[in-house]
Amino acid sequence: MAMKIGILTSGGDCAGLNAVIYAFEKAITAIDPKVDIYGILGGYTGLINREYKLLKHEDFSNIFNTGGTILGSSRQPYKKLIQAEGAHKVASMKENYHKMDLDALIILGGQGTHKTAALLSSEGLNVIALPKTIDNDLWGTDFTFGFHSAVNVATECIDRIQTTAASHRRAMIVEIMGNKVGWLTLYAGIGGGADIILIPEIPYDINKVIKAVESVKKSKGYCIIAAAEGAMDNEEATLTKKERYQKRGERGEVTASNRIAKAIEEKLNIETRVVVPGHIQRGGAPSPYDRVLCSQVGAYAAKLAIERKYGVTVALNGDKITSNKLDDIAGKTKVVPPKHELIKAAKDIGISFGE
Repeated sequence: MAMKIGILTSGGDCAGLNAVIYAFEKAITAIDPKVDIYGILGGYTGLINREYKLLKHEDFSNIFNTGGTILGSSRQPYKKLIQAEGAHKVASMKENYHKMDLDALIILGGQGTHKTAALLSSEGLNVIALPKTIDNDLWGTDFTFGFHSAVNVATECIDRIQTTAASHRRAMIVEIMGNKVGWLTLYAGIGGGADIILIPEIPYDINKVIKAVESVKKSKGYCIIAAAEGAMDNEEATLTKKERYQKRGERGEVTASNRIAKAIEEKLNIETRVVVPGHIQRGGAPSPYDRVLCSQVGAYAAKLAIERKYGVTVALNGDKITSNKLDDIAGKTKVVPPKHELIKAAKDIGISFGE
């Protein structure tokens, strides 16, 4: 009998999801044209509610360079799934997997998605995961697909803000996504020529940030700060997540960007503006780099499926595509090491991290 394979996309969308779906279908049907691929709609929610459809060859046409996901996506927080009231959802996913008579389940997603993928694997489902996220925080892979596309967008935003900052002699803060890590801000900050980069892994001293702004402003007349949405100052770094959010809530803050801008204006009397590209960083067509990476990981996932190698996630290791056991990477976060080579290079060319 022909293999029956389910595929779903979970969590936040990003460029490259459709490219991976395209590459997987191309690669697996080249090996076995009789394989049936079922698209599970809306992420894990679709698996819980048994919302799916048999995908035809034409469903995969012309999606390679299209952003988003033809399958739809949603979030099913892992913490809620493992709580008592979430047990029925896990049970439903298992039940529907078997009712659909699937031989394997291909899951595209980030950190939370991989935790649930590992859970389903431990429950006996044949799972292969693929590393998607603009945050690049998934353990065990050099890069996740979607990351470089988001870097391109964030870098272009910083590029474009340079002219406004120069025209009005302002300090401009561009708040970059990335959840709890600074990979996206680090790459975009360097690529966009930011003067100051603030990331969660290196808590900043606001006085040193102000001093750096003053120095840059005197030198070229304006200043660009790339600030991660998770950036925090030295005081916040000593607090728990709950304490930090509570204090920010009391001040009417979600992130630190507006507080940083206010401090710069008050101390230096420099007009300072905050720009938040937000979900624009998730949208649009995948970059050429991501298209190549998506082709590689999609084809490799097809190979794993044909070989019945389950309980793994695809990974990029140097110039090789490989896989890691889900148990080995689920729940781990890949943060930016403070002594990373990119940090050193940025400092060598005069970029401040507010230390």
